[in-house]
Amino acid sequence: MAPGAETATYTHGHHASVLRSHTWRTARNSAAYLLPHLHAGQSVLDVGCGPGTITTDLAALVAPGRVTGLDYAAGILEQARLTAAEAGLTDRIEFVQGDVHALDFPDDAFDVVHAHQVLQHVGDPVTALREMRRVCKPGGVVAVRDSDYAGFFWYPEDPRLTSWQELYHKVARANGGEPDAGRRLWSWARAAGFGRITPSSSAWCFATDEERAWWGRSWAERVTGSDFARVAVAGGHATEAELAEAAAGWLAWAADPDASLTIPHCELLCWK
Repeated sequence: MAPGAETATYTHGHHASVLRSHTWRTARNSAAYLLPHLHAGQSVLDVGCGPGTITTDLAALVAPGRVTGLDYAAGILEQARLTAAEAGLTDRIEFVQGDVHALDFPDDAFDVVHAHQVLQHVGDPVTALREMRRVCKPGGVVAVRDSDYAGFFWYPEDPRLTSWQELYHKVARANGGEPDAGRRLWSWARAAGFGRITPSSSAWCFATDEERAWWGRSWAERVTGSDFARVAVAGGHATEAELAEAAAGWLAWAADPDASLTIPHCELLCWK
């Protein structure tokens, strides 16, 4: 991810439970709204590239074009480089450390600027979008997609998951982010100066035994062992016992064959 250095802290960190989720992401399951607008030879900037799975997919889709993956956390870039190497794309992908609020690229540098699940974690999303617009070429597109935590819905109801949802909002906002970013994307893009904007929405759904086990166990581990857990306790937002209750809620949800979870996302194609 790519939070501003002084104004926001990435809520999830890069715990193993977080990276399992991030490495699951592909261009198909996380950037489908952008794919019809990609073509051979384009230059792409992937902001908040994380471990590089989406970045690598984008590079394959715009070959022989070049892709730059940017992340504020320098440490995750080593994993991103390994991802690119495994795909045989190191000659067309560069990974760099940087802050989306002050991109170290000239004006009009990229045909496509992409950011997935980034604006919810930054201190000033409008400034971030203005920077993304600045480095996008005339006629190019800035593509952003963010989930909206208040819009998460699951079955069956469980007060432990409701408490987790409330806690997530507290921790994310204490870190300087906005967990309900999805519904705000349109207004942020307009404030950033975009005039032609194409909105859309899509969702992730987890319901099969395999999907529930993966997602539920991941969050059970994340809510007790990641940076989210540390900030929740250190900030006085939750006790360790309350975090354990939230983890138990996720495990119970994962074990229920009737359970499902839907995560909505808002998406924008912002044309320059």
